[in-house]
Amino acid sequence: MTGIEYDDFLDLAYEPAASDLVCDFRLEPAEGMSMEAAASRVASESSNGTWAALHVDEDELTHLGAVACDIDGDRVTVAYPEELFEPGSMPQILSCIAGNIMGMKAVDTIRLLDCHWPEGLAQSFPGPQFGTSVAHEKLDAGDRPVLATVPKPKVGLSTEAHVRVGEEAWRGGIDLLKDDENLTDQEFNPFEDRLAESLAARDRVQEDVGERKDYLVNVTGETTEMLERVDLVADHGGGFVMVDVITCGWSAVQSVRQRCDDHGLAIHAHRAMHAAFDRLPHHGVSMRVLAQIARLTGVDHIHTGTAGLGKLANEDTPGINEWLTGDLYGLEPVLPVASGGLHPGVVDQLLEALGTDIIVQAGGGIHGHPDGTHAGAKALRQAIDASVEGVALEEYAAEHAELETALEKWGAETPR
Repeated sequence: MTGIEYDDFLDLAYEPAASDLVCDFRLEPAEGMSMEAAASRVASESSNGTWAALHVDEDELTHLGAVACDIDGDRVTVAYPEELFEPGSMPQILSCIAGNIMGMKAVDTIRLLDCHWPEGLAQSFPGPQFGTSVAHEKLDAGDRPVLATVPKPKVGLSTEAHVRVGEEAWRGGIDLLKDDENLTDQEFNPFEDRLAESLAARDRVQEDVGERKDYLVNVTGETTEMLERVDLVADHGGGFVMVDVITCGWSAVQSVRQRCDDHGLAIHAHRAMHAAFDRLPHHGVSMRVLAQIARLTGVDHIHTGTAGLGKLANEDTPGINEWLTGDLYGLEPVLPVASGGLHPGVVDQLLEALGTDIIVQAGGGIHGHPDGTHAGAKALRQAIDASVEGVALEEYAAEHAELETALEKWGAETPR
C-alpha cells in the first residue's frame, strides 16, 4: 500500500522533461506556511494530489503528479507531465494549471505568470489560420501597420449610422471596420442587417479607392449562434469575424476556429474581461498566458495593449507581442492589436515601442477629429505613413491638414 503525500510534489533537483508543460507562478503562502509547503500544495492540487493521505496499490497508480521544481523568492516553477492533459482541450488544461489553485487556503495570492508549452501539446491545437499574413493576404497594408476603427459611440448607433461612419473611415484610409465588444445583435442595430449593409459599403469603397477593406463583425454569443453567424459572414462575402474570447470561453473559440477554417475566415480576438484575471500583479492569470492560449486555440489577431500609450493600464505589451510573433513549433504567429485611447499624435511613439507588425486601432482618436470621421481617418493614416517613412509628425503635418488639426487638438498626450 502507498499514500500520496505533499512531499511527493516537491523536488527542487528535478529537471523538467522536454514533454512537460512548465508553468511559472508567483505566490504568497498563507500565514504560518513555508514557500516549500505552499509550492508542493499547488503542484498537488493542480495534478493528482489531495489533502488526505491515500492508500493506493502501486499497480493501480498512474504517476501523473506535477512537481514544484524551482523556488526563487516568490517565484515557483511547476512541471506537469504531458500525459496529465487531454490533447487539444484548453478547458481541461486550464482546469489543471489555473483551476482550484486560485482559491486554495494554502496561498494568500497566486498568479500564473508564464507557460512553456511542449511540442506535442502545442501541436494538438490548430493555431492561427492566417495570423500576421492577413496584412497582405486579405488586405493591402504592405509593410505598414493594419489600421482599424470602431464607430463611436460604440453602442447605440443605428445600422444606417454605423455603416455611414464605417464608410467614411474606410475612405479616409482605414483597412478594417470593427464592431465594439458590446455590439452583437441588439434591436437598435441588428446583426444581419449591419453585416449585409456594412459589407455592401465595403464593396463600394474598394471599387472606388482600389484598396482592399474588410469588416470585423462581432459574432459573439451562445456557441451554436456564433457558428451560425460565422456562416452568415461567409455567405455575405466577409473575410473576418470578431470574438470576445474571454467572455465566450475557450471551448467556443475552438469551435469558431474550426468553422472559420471551413470558410477561410480570419478571427479577430477581443480580450474584454481580461483584467478580471490579469490586472492585479499578485493574483490571477497574466495577459501573457491569456495571449498564449489565444494563439494555440487559433485566433489571428488579439488586443495586447499599447505599451502605456493609450488609456488602459500598462503591461508587458512588447514581451507579449514577441511571444505571439515568435516561433512555436511551426504554428502561425498572431498579429497583435494596439488599441484603447490612441490618436495620431502618439503613433510615432507607438511604432517605436512596438514596431510595424501590429494592428493600430483608434476610435475616439479618429471620430473625435474636429473635422469628422473622414478627416480623422486620413489623419491617422498620415501619422502612420510619416512614422513608417521616418518623418517627424510635425514636419509631415505641415503639408497634411488633417494631421495638423489632429496634432493641434491632442498633441502627443496620452488619455486616461
